[in-house]
Formats: sequence, C-alpha cells, structure tokens
Amino acid sequence: MDTNVPAEEQIIALVNCTENVFNTISAAQLGGRKLYSFTNPIELYNSLDKQKFNLVAIISQNEVLAQGGIAFLEALRKRNIDVPFFLISQQLSESTVKLSLKAGVADVFKLPIKQSSIELRVPLLIEKWDALKNTNNVIEFHKYKTPFIKRVFDIVFASTVLLLISPLLLIICILLKLESKGPIFYYALRVGAGYRTFKFYKFRSMFVNADQKIKELKHLNQYAPAADSGGGSDENTLYICEECRAAGTQCQFPIYSDKIRWCEKQYASTKKAKAGSAFFKLKDDPRITRVGKFIRNTSIDELPQLWNVIIGDMSIVGNRPLPLYEAEKLTTDKYAMRFMAPAGITGLWQVEKRGKGEMSEEERLMLDNKYAENHSFTNDIKLILRTIPALLQSESV
Repeated sequence: MDTNVPAEEQIIALVNCTENVFNTISAAQLGGRKLYSFTNPIELYNSLDKQKFNLVAIISQNEVLAQGGIAFLEALRKRNIDVPFFLISQQLSESTVKLSLKAGVADVFKLPIKQSSIELRVPLLIEKWDALKNTNNVIEFHKYKTPFIKRVFDIVFASTVLLLISPLLLIICILLKLESKGPIFYYALRVGAGYRTFKFYKFRSMFVNADQKIKELKHLNQYAPAADSGGGSDENTLYICEECRAAGTQCQFPIYSDKIRWCEKQYASTKKAKAGSAFFKLKDDPRITRVGKFIRNTSIDELPQLWNVIIGDMSIVGNRPLPLYEAEKLTTDKYAMRFMAPAGITGLWQVEKRGKGEMSEEERLMLDNKYAENHSFTNDIKLILRTIPALLQSESV
C-alpha cells in the first residue's frame, strides 16, 4: 500500500475483499477516488494511527455480526471516524438488512455484487453523506430506544439494590482479594439490543493462572484420551481459534481483567468438549476459587451487571446479551428478532428454565423471540415477580 498519498486524494478502504469483489469495485466508476485494500479490520484500524489519508468511505466484505461488520463500525465510531460504511455479505435477509441500517451502515450489498450497483450507490452516498447522516433515514434510529418509564425503573431499581447490598459487595471484594491475587472484576464483550456491543461486567471467580493449573493437573486424569498426551504443545502458546487464524488477527473474543486476558471462545469450546466425558472432569475444578464457587452458585458474580443497567447497556428485564461468537451466528429472520429487545439481567427463558431441566438452544431462542415480540413494562414487572420464586428452585441458570 502506498503511504505517500496527497491529502486531496479521496480514499475508499476495502476490507477483507476477495479478488472477484476487488476487481468488480476497481472496474466501477467512483468519481476518481482511489482504492486501498486491507486484509482485515485490524489492519485498517491500525493504519489510521500510522498514516494520514483522506478516507471518505469503507467497504467491508463481512457478515453483519462478524468482526468486520457492525462491531467494526462501532469501534470506528468511538474514534470519531464518520464516513459511509458499506457491507458486502453472503447471508442477508430482510431482518439483517434492517438491523444493519439501524446500526448506521450506509448500505448493504449481497454477493455476487454488480458493478452498476456500486457505481450508482457508493459515490452518491459519499457525496450526500453529511446531509443524510443528520436525517432519520440513516443514523438516528440505529439503537434500540428504551422507553422512558422502563429506563427510570431500571435506574431506580438497580441503584436501590446496589445501595442495599453494598455491605455484601464489600465483603465479596475483600474475600476475593484475600483468597487470590488479581483484579476483582473482569469484563467480556457482549452483543445486546440492535447488535450493539458493550463491556459486560462480572466478579472474577477464577484464579488468574487457571489455564496453567489445568495443564499442571492434566496428567492426573487416567482416562484422558491418548491425543492429550501427544503433540507436546507449548503451554505458553497463545490460543488462536481457526476463525481468528484465518482472519490473520489476534484473539477476537477476549475477556479482560485489567492487564490479564483470557480467550472466551476457548473457554466455551473447552467446556463443551469436556461435557461429554464424565471421566475427564475433576471433582474440584482448579480454575475456580472457593469464593468464586460460592458466588457462582448463588449468582452473586452477576451483581456487577447492575452497573451495566445504570449506565444504559442493559435493563433489569430483557434477553441475555450474547458473546460475539454466538451472536454472529444468529442473523437469519428466525433468530434476529431477539436483538430487537433490550438486553437484560433476567428474562423469560431464565424464568421458564428454572427447575425444569435442560432447555434446548432452539427453545431458548424461541422464548427470546417471544419476549422481543411482546415486551412491555407491565410484562417486565410480571417477570420480575416470577423471578423471585424461580430463584428458590434448585437448578441455577
């Protein structure tokens, strides 16, 4: 990529575009604007610090919930980069198109793209962007709008609970510090209403060196598969899943505690893989502290999410926010409806699940959709009243 670009030259950044897509866009008449190609969102994001060029548009070939989709647009907004953002995707439906536009995407194209469509729509939106971004057609309705009465209730309820339980929170903080070194809180990125990402807070319930402890105790598992003893992988090697490796990036699904970082996708994958083997699971999971076990069993580790409610990321009642790697799979008409409701601490599926055994992923998603279609302040109050007796059930959620 040529770094010596005159300031007056207008640049359109292409992100993750295949050769066919790049050739189609290159052949289009774009008003003399030049194209810069980037292999992934991180490369473009980093280049904005290293070089100065007159960026007028971004065209990203990614699915709506992939890292180069809405999440990337949100990251650009936080840096005050306000240029038309276009998505080129393979899987588009009426719901995902609407959600993309509500999130602030200027326009979406479905593969295979046509040169005529690029020529007609991209230059027009670049030229009219300053006018369009101030209208209701593009930007102002990109986020789910919490009703006023619900927002007031969320703030009053969350603030009151935090005040009442502040002695308990203080004790938990002290116990966590006394038992193990490390931060008290950690956060992971979650996807809530309108596919908006935010920092989702919890109390730390694991040792900071939990992964190393697992490897140290691995030899004690006499039923471990033979494959576990082979390969001799370096225990200091950073886990990179196939998706991140293909994108040529670092971990895209991190969990943070100050300077400490875990891979959330690795944790979920490992947990799923071990679930099918009763002989692999240790009686006392060495990753979890004694205090951590208690706060998990009692759901106290979830209490920091009351702060998410106060700052507006979540509501008391809503659909549970999802990790990025789960949310990016739910882009069809069948499942996308769940993101048209607020993210919440408790909701319909949590109440329905209590004491009724395992609930399939399909059943949970259908309940999420049901809540999104029928949510109201009155129904939220009913769910809160149902949550209290549900907490007395033996099964935790």
